[in-house]
Amino acid sequence: MKFYDVAELAVRNLRESIFRNSLTTIGISVGVASLVAMLSLGIGLQQLASRRLQKSGLFDTVVVTSRRDLRNFREQREEGPAPAESPLLNETACKKIAQIPGVLEAYPDIRFVTDLRFDSKPHLTMVAGVPFSAKNNNDAFDGMQGSFFSSDGAAEAILQKSLAEELLGITLKPGTNTTNISELAKSLLGKELTMRYAERTVSTPSSSIGPSASAAYSVVSREQVLKIVGLTDLDPDSMRGTARARVFLPLKLAQDLHIVQSNLRDTSANDLPSYTSLSVRVQNPNRVPAVEDAIKKMGFGAFSIVDATRSMRQFFAVLDGFLAIFGSLALAVASIGIVNTLVMAILERRREIGIMKAIGASDADVRGLFFAEAGAMGLVGGATGVTLGWVIGRLINFGMNIYLQRQNFPSAQIWSVPLWLVLGAIAFSIVVSLLAGLYPASRAARLDPVQALRYE
Repeated sequence: MKFYDVAELAVRNLRESIFRNSLTTIGISVGVASLVAMLSLGIGLQQLASRRLQKSGLFDTVVVTSRRDLRNFREQREEGPAPAESPLLNETACKKIAQIPGVLEAYPDIRFVTDLRFDSKPHLTMVAGVPFSAKNNNDAFDGMQGSFFSSDGAAEAILQKSLAEELLGITLKPGTNTTNISELAKSLLGKELTMRYAERTVSTPSSSIGPSASAAYSVVSREQVLKIVGLTDLDPDSMRGTARARVFLPLKLAQDLHIVQSNLRDTSANDLPSYTSLSVRVQNPNRVPAVEDAIKKMGFGAFSIVDATRSMRQFFAVLDGFLAIFGSLALAVASIGIVNTLVMAILERRREIGIMKAIGASDADVRGLFFAEAGAMGLVGGATGVTLGWVIGRLINFGMNIYLQRQNFPSAQIWSVPLWLVLGAIAFSIVVSLLAGLYPASRAARLDPVQALRYE
């Protein structure tokens, strides 16, 4: 029999018992819908996490540390010189790292605790230097009230929301909502605060001028007036936990002030301060591993969020696997319905099968007919199930966004149905249906035409 003839017979047979076949197809649809809904949720959550990390600028950033730091002795087996022989992480090293192919910029991590004065009241807090490029490369400043720094050396400051509340003397009771940041901005933008800090100065005694002259270091108390130009909800480096800053200065200004900071280590021979860490921004996240390797060969430690996301990707792979298994259970139950429907069809159509064999139909033709019926139910059920799963996903996403808005959180896309999931779900439905049709098709093909013609 030709394929067209088999397909035509299969469609006709399905129409004859349309109610029972429709119920079986609906069972397949429900199974596919549950599979698509669960996997789309897992895919959506993974994409949401990836978008947030990528938009934060962490995916294209490599953190460089000194192997001389005791905390990095675990890196002794990495490629490059031993920790005792490794170079200092100073300004010279920063410039060399910036010249690595694929690197956009490299800058030191300047972060210190200091005293701020606002309305003659002291406030002890963490201050961090922020590069001017963060204006367009970090989502922490996307919803900021006010404006970014006017220049990379301007005497300006951006405050974190919690510090703004502290400066204004706002104390929130437990369980109450946070203050509207726009209201805080109206009270603080354009005003000034005074930063008291300790400046590290270098001087060479006149009596020891020469090649062997040694530098003398002193600490001088200074003050810097800063204009508040912006308020933000987030710390651009929000992964620091307790070391999160609440005041942000232009990085060049922070460098020029020569502030004594806790992450400033010893001094090299040419009196250049060495840092605990540098941040290196790469042109493309795909080039991060190559840049990491180049930095390690120079004798420094290197870490990127790409390393950390390996465990995140493993977690989502396991999550997607479990969701697929649970979603497939409903499809497995639906396959039992296919077996039951086709077995009942054999009992009802034994005489028809006997006539087909008597006029020359082979066992393969009969088997192919039942396979076509099972495949048709799988195709229709799979397509309907994908549509139903898409609708379920949209409803879940809609309801979740309503809940997030009521909790004062921004809306999020936690659901995604890519094309490969649509095609894969339909193909999986057809395969499961064909497997379910193996036994009924083989049983129909083995019928004796003589016995089948006698069946009433």
